[in-house]
Amino acid sequence: MKQFLGTGVALVTPFTGENEVDENALRKLVQFQLKNGVDYIVVLGTTAESATLSKVEKETVKKIIKSENNGQLPLVLGLGGNSTSQVVEDLAQENLEGFDAILSVSPFYNKPSQEGIYQHFSEVSKASKLPIILYNVPGRTGSNMLPLTVTRLANDFDNIIGIKEAAGDIVQAMTIIRDTPDDFLVISGDDMIALPMVIAGGAGVISVMAQGYPAEFSKMLSLGREGKVKEAFTIQFQLMDGIDLIFKEGNPSGIKAVLELKNLCESSVRLPLVEASSILKSALKVFNSQLK
Repeated sequence: MKQFLGTGVALVTPFTGENEVDENALRKLVQFQLKNGVDYIVVLGTTAESATLSKVEKETVKKIIKSENNGQLPLVLGLGGNSTSQVVEDLAQENLEGFDAILSVSPFYNKPSQEGIYQHFSEVSKASKLPIILYNVPGRTGSNMLPLTVTRLANDFDNIIGIKEAAGDIVQAMTIIRDTPDDFLVISGDDMIALPMVIAGGAGVISVMAQGYPAEFSKMLSLGREGKVKEAFTIQFQLMDGIDLIFKEGNPSGIKAVLELKNLCESSVRLPLVEASSILKSALKVFNSQLK
C-alpha cells in the first residue's frame, strides 16, 4: 500500500460565519494540498468535526473533495464508531466510490477490553470492501489499543493494512513497528513525533499541522524517509512551536486559525468546540511570520 507512505492530511471542514459548510473554502483547501506535495488526504476524520456534521453535510464534503481531487491523490474515509453493528451497517450502506481505504477508530466511550477491540475490528474487517487503517487515539477513546492487539489484527486480517498510532508514545510505536509484518503501515497520528517514528521505520503521518504547512511538513518527512536526518530535524525544530500552538486550545480550532491566516477558510468551529482565542491567533501569526 505504497500510496499511504509519507504525509497524509486530516482535512478540516470549513464553515461560514453562519455555521454552514463553506464549499468554496473546502475547494480551495483541497487545491492547496494538491499543489504543496502531500501524499494523500483523509476525509471526515476527527479534525473534520465529523461528529457535528449531518449525513447530508457529510455527503456534500465527500462529493466536493472527490471532485476537486479528481483522482490525483489517494483518499481515505473516516468511518468508525463505538457500536460494532452500526459500523458494519454503515460499511454496507456507505458510498465508498472514489475512496482507497477507510480509517476506523477504536471504539470510544465504551472502554472495551483488548479482546473487545480485537473482536470489533474482526467484524469491521469482514464487512469492509476497502483496506482498513486502524486508529488508536487513547486521549479521545478512553482506551489504548496495545501492540499485542495490533499485531494480532495485522497478522489475522489481510485487509487491515496499517494503524494511525496516536498514543503519543514513541516506545509503543516502535514496538508495533518491530512486531508487525514488514508491509504493515505504522502511521503517526501525532505531529510532534512523526519524524522520529519514520526514522524508526514508520510509514509516515496523518497530520493536522501539514494542512497548514504542507510543503514544509512533506519535505521534512521525505528527508526523514531518505535518511537525511539532520536536514529533516532542522525543519522539525522550526515547526515544533507551531505544532504546540495548534493543539493548545483543541483541534481543529488551532489549525483553523492558521488556515484563516493563510486566507484559506474562516476559523469558525461548531459547538462544543470554540474558536481560537485572540491570544492564540496572535501567537500563531508570529509563528507564521517567523517560519517564512
